[in-house]
Parts: sequence; C-alpha cells; structure tokens
Amino acid sequence: MISGWKNSCRALGLLALVWLTVGLSAFGAGPPHAHEAGSPQRTPTASAANIKAPDFTLIDQDGKRFLSTNLSGKIVVLDFIYTTCTDVCPLFTANFARLQRQLATEHRSEIVLISITTDPEIDSPKVLKAYAQRYGADFGNWAFLTGTEAQLKEVWKGFGIRVIHKGRGLVQHDSVTTLIDRQGLRRFNHVGEKWRLEDVQRDLLFLLAEKAKLKR
Repeated sequence: MISGWKNSCRALGLLALVWLTVGLSAFGAGPPHAHEAGSPQRTPTASAANIKAPDFTLIDQDGKRFLSTNLSGKIVVLDFIYTTCTDVCPLFTANFARLQRQLATEHRSEIVLISITTDPEIDSPKVLKAYAQRYGADFGNWAFLTGTEAQLKEVWKGFGIRVIHKGRGLVQHDSVTTLIDRQGLRRFNHVGEKWRLEDVQRDLLFLLAEKAKLKR
C-alpha cells in the first residue's frame, strides 16, 4: 500500500482502480462517535454530501493567524484533538504523522493536514507546537490550530463536532476526520476512533485523481 501510495499519480491504471474502489458501495452513513463510544473494526466512511466546509480564522502553532480561505485549491485532511488526551487523540496524530511521511513529494504542495484543538484552555500555540514536534510533524503542510473559546465553538459547530469539557485537561468530543476538496467542499468523513490510514489514502487518491481527469 505504501509503495502504491507514493507512486499513485504516476500510473493512470492505479487511478482507474481507485475510481472503482471508491464507488458508492464504499460509503455508509452513521452518526459521529464520542471518545467513550466503541468503534467497529472497519472505519465507517460516509460521503459528506458536498457540504461547504466552514470558513474560519484561528491561530497556528507559531502564534500566527491562520485563515481557512488560504486553503483554496488545496486538498485538506482535518481532525480534532487535544494535547492532554491519553485516549484516541494520540492515535489520530500518529496516523496523521504516518500519512504525512508517506505523501509523495509531488503531492506535498497539494495536500494540507490540519489538527484543531478541542481544549483551548490548555492548548496554547506553544503547547501545540511542542506536541506536534513529539510526532515529528512537518509544519510545511501540517498546521495545529487553537483560538479563543468563542472562535473554536464556531468551528466545532460548523463541522458538527460536539465538545464536552468535563474538567481541566479532560474533554469528550466527537471523533471525525474529514477530507475537503480543492473547492472547499467536505467530501469524505471518517467517523470513529479506529479509522484506517489506507482508507484515508484511498480517498485522497480519489480527490487527486479528479484533478488528473480535468487535465486530460
């Protein structure tokens, strides 16, 4: 899978295979799961009905303003985490780190990873940066975002993420990893705690293939 991923857009045959693999049979609807809920072995994946992703302005790990409007023309993989989580957030971040490492060089300028905190009380830019560095994150195409409680509540609401603060450093939130296309539309949601890297890679290949098709 890794070697096929790195050589993805060099072979039209593979793109055709991805097109078939990501047929309608691969999509299944289902509600988001909170951290404490169980997950099936296979990641529930649902089409997002081409819903426009909400625009937002937050602060990145370097303390700089991050505008979602600057992502136009990029494919975005976005999730929600918090740094003191000892449950599933480390799994999500480790998967993002693996995904970033496995991106072919020619796709690094096309794909952006975004991790948004659900705990702004603790997750300052400095804390997020230290957390990201523990996973070997390359900030060239992976941003860790925070903001005020009010700013983040709007973002959580816009993406349909329920967040419950149970105490300092203890947060329950929905587990959704969403893929956004170059037009800013939410195309795929990976719901639950055990989403598989190969499923996200498959959907990324599908979105990359759309551009290749338009060029023909």
